[in-house]
Amino acid sequence: MEQQEGLLVLRIHFTSEDLPRTRLAAGPDAMWEVLLSLYRLQRPQGAAVFGRWRRRIRAQVPGSVRLLTDLAPPTGYAVDFLTPATGTGSLQAGVEALRGTSRSRLRDDLTELAARHPGHRVAGWARELAQGRIQALDGLVDAVTQYASVCLLPDWDRVSAEVRHDRLLRRKALAEGGWPGVLRGIHPSARWSFPVLELDYPAEHDIVLDGRGLILQPSVFCWGPPVTLLDPELPPVLTYPVADRCRWSASSGRPAGRREPAIAALLGRTRADALEVIALGPCNTTQLAGRAMIPLPTASNHARVLREAGLITTHRDGNQVRHTLTPLGSALLNGHLTPPTAPAQAP
Repeated sequence: MEQQEGLLVLRIHFTSEDLPRTRLAAGPDAMWEVLLSLYRLQRPQGAAVFGRWRRRIRAQVPGSVRLLTDLAPPTGYAVDFLTPATGTGSLQAGVEALRGTSRSRLRDDLTELAARHPGHRVAGWARELAQGRIQALDGLVDAVTQYASVCLLPDWDRVSAEVRHDRLLRRKALAEGGWPGVLRGIHPSARWSFPVLELDYPAEHDIVLDGRGLILQPSVFCWGPPVTLLDPELPPVLTYPVADRCRWSASSGRPAGRREPAIAALLGRTRADALEVIALGPCNTTQLAGRAMIPLPTASNHARVLREAGLITTHRDGNQVRHTLTPLGSALLNGHLTPPTAPAQAP
């Protein structure tokens, strides 16, 4: 389930046995990234982070993606069986678990989908899926595999790197403050007071762990509040946004041999990266250099050029200067301006 409007509260109830059994996922979970990236394709939020990825893959999305969007509408409930627990998080394990979904799980989740989306017509193939028809399930497995191969696997090394980076940050928090420190820092909306973790959520929802522990699953494509499964009897998992997507967003969308987007042709790839980093939030030049992974003198030069072009403003904050995106820079990044075809001066 994922939705951004009308946030209420998710409550996760711990016992003294649950904290020692809570664990950080070892890496990204392909099935969660499939589901959450579908939301990123269907919604405009997060242009500064996901815009380049969306522009690159939109024309390549296979037609079979409609099977997935039938089960994961743009807002609200998506069927739980699309994100099965596998232990490894690999695509192969995920599609094998999906293929093994019980008839009762298929039927119950699709009944829930119809009830929660009364205006969303259940497709004929999904009705066959609810009946446990093997052809419908095979078609769904093929759709997941095709979508992931085209839209996720080219960036999987970067996704994995960001999840590993998040794990390092959480392990540091665990060493310094125990699980309470991790849980309080998992998201800006997190509120921890033993034995309950509260988070912003699109609905009032409670999960009683009852000694099962909790899997904390970082995700690159999660945007807004963390997400979880609707059925509280399923293995408890909380999927949350990785701590810092700046590096991924600055480098994603550029597989070898692909044509650079117009903004990169206009500004130069590195300068376009710098502009997108600043779009994520005001930063000083040292932060710009670190997030864009460029030398400090290069970051200073790019900030000067972007400022002279009217795409950012720079103001002094104590002993430092901070760079902020201007309305013109935002319009350029969000596609409301058409860049000229002739490139600017090389950076």
